[in-house]
Amino acid sequence: MTRKLLTTPLAERVRAVLFHRRVVFGVPFAWLLVFFLLPFALVLKISLTSAVMAIPPYEPVFRWVDDTLSVVVNFGNYLFLASDSLYVAAYWGSIKTAFLATLVCLLIGYPMAYAMARAPRHWQLVFLLLVMLPSWTSFLIRVYAWMGILGNQGLINTGLQALGLTDEPIRMLNTQFAVILGMVYAYLPFMVLPIFTNLVKLDVRLLEAASDLGCRSLTTFWAITLPLSKAGILAGSMLVFIPAVGEFVIPELLGGPDTLMIGKVLWEEFFNNRDWPVASALAIVMLALLLVPIVLFHRFQAREMENDD
Repeated sequence: MTRKLLTTPLAERVRAVLFHRRVVFGVPFAWLLVFFLLPFALVLKISLTSAVMAIPPYEPVFRWVDDTLSVVVNFGNYLFLASDSLYVAAYWGSIKTAFLATLVCLLIGYPMAYAMARAPRHWQLVFLLLVMLPSWTSFLIRVYAWMGILGNQGLINTGLQALGLTDEPIRMLNTQFAVILGMVYAYLPFMVLPIFTNLVKLDVRLLEAASDLGCRSLTTFWAITLPLSKAGILAGSMLVFIPAVGEFVIPELLGGPDTLMIGKVLWEEFFNNRDWPVASALAIVMLALLLVPIVLFHRFQAREMENDD
């Protein structure tokens, strides 16, 4: 009797549903395993070794000598990072620059997203295309374009001198200002799109009810619109802050020698100094620092979902 029940069409459908569910959940886990966990494990292993003049330029963790397997783990790279002020300054400079770029993106991106969400529906697609259109061009070409705009003989200085507003070129390239400007330009769409997605779903009846009760537009914005768009603000801030911390191209091309960011230090340790263990330790510590805002954002999202339920 049991065998007959297991071969019924209902049982076959249940097995098919369970199989498809395993596939749906298994593909993302397999993707994370291949493209995140395995590279992370490799970088972690290298960070626990010592640098040598060889190929690859680090000592193995597992050694088989005289029929004996030995494991040699070196935590000196992490202690070296903590004791050297250069790396501490690089981490602090990366976090500070990424925070300022995220703040400017928020101050510019929120009004843009708000205007797009309040625009007629047939114009919203046009505005979305205008926001995303620069991203379709090569990232490197766009950064090089800013080098031409901000240079001493660039578009801005040439225009200011032609108008008689300045006698000498204003130094904008190879400054912290240029780095933040480049980051804001590059990552602004990542701030605008999540906020727009959140604002476009806002129930307009709440705003109408507040207006009927005598609330002014500014009061309505602070009391209703801004709190309800908090999820979009946090998502956009994370999408800007996390890649900005490890940015390398923009500080390298637009920043000067005083621009100290962890992405630039990582490049120098890997390719100039060929100190792969220290560079790997730098990457692991940077990932650990980025896990803090990611975990906080995940908890906020889980709390919001519980409140919605």
